Amino acid sequence: MKTYSMKSAEISRDWWVIDASVLPLGKLAVVVADKLMGKSKVTYTPHIDNGDYVVVVNAKNLKVTGEKMTDKKYYRHSGFPGGLKELRLEEVIEKDPSYAIKAAVKGMLPKNKLAADRLARLRVFDGPEHTHAAQNPKEIK
Repeated sequence: MKTYSMKSAEISRDWWVIDASVLPLGKLAVVVADKLMGKSKVTYTPHIDNGDYVVVVNAKNLKVTGEKMTDKKYYRHSGFPGGLKELRLEEVIEKDPSYAIKAAVKGMLPKNKLAADRLARLRVFDGPEHTHAAQNPKEIK
């Protein structure tokens, strides 16, 4: 029996929608990263990007456990001395809710050449409506 290796021409992508208010941030990121990589498919091949599109709705109602709203911090640096900035999770959600989800999913993806293309297939919306109804996305339970 031979090992099957998928070719680039054989890729077929599905659309999935998931509600961010149902799962905590970490568990949501695991499910989304799994769909973006295509690991739940039978035809998963590590060197081929055969993942699906994922639409996340209700990012404004993001759930976390414990004291992460006040204790979890996001850092960025301007490049100048003393230029370190930090924001708490509650400030990030208030300013841009999609950033918290994208950062969590980015951390779950492998650090390789395929990561940027996989992350580009992630669509995050603040409210319950999204603009991808024409693609007939299936709901992730």
